[in-house]
Amino acid sequence: MSFKPHQGKLIVFSAPSGSGKTTLVQHLLCQDFPLGFSISATSRSPRGQEKNGTDYYFLSETEFQSKIVQGDFLEYEEVYAGTFYGTLHSELDRLWRAGKHVLFDIDVVGGCHIKKQFPKQCLSLFVQPPSMAVLENRLRGRGTDSEEKIKQRLAKAAKELTYAPQFDHVIINDDLKTAQAEVTAIVQSFLHS
Repeated sequence: MSFKPHQGKLIVFSAPSGSGKTTLVQHLLCQDFPLGFSISATSRSPRGQEKNGTDYYFLSETEFQSKIVQGDFLEYEEVYAGTFYGTLHSELDRLWRAGKHVLFDIDVVGGCHIKKQFPKQCLSLFVQPPSMAVLENRLRGRGTDSEEKIKQRLAKAAKELTYAPQFDHVIINDDLKTAQAEVTAIVQSFLHS
């Protein structure tokens, strides 16, 4: 199966940090769907075992801003001061040439931008934690962020939750197995429509 440019479908997953969207995206990539993962670009440094070209395209802030000026991004955002994230146009081309539909795990604002650009061929899913208390426990349980960073993530999450109505579906990730079954059914229906 191969698509001409702009013929493949797009599936966007967005959520506040700690909601479980990455776990749901990984679940979908293990299913028998012709999906390819869109690797985002970022100006932040790699964390842990992250690899350039696999987890993210790691760019310096200067390189990122140069690509903005050149019009290389489908969408981008300065998520935190001096820290940019975005999707390169070349990612869609790479995946569509490979005969894959594009699967995104991106920021809420970025997800809304992609849905606006591709309203008919994009499915947007918002993954929501059952409550702010559960989200805080998940973020603390990771053990990767400072207290200041956790507070920053929680403040950002409260703002991001207001975007949920702009998405096609809201998945409340209270029980992982239930959420996995729900997203699998929604994506299967979308890909066969």
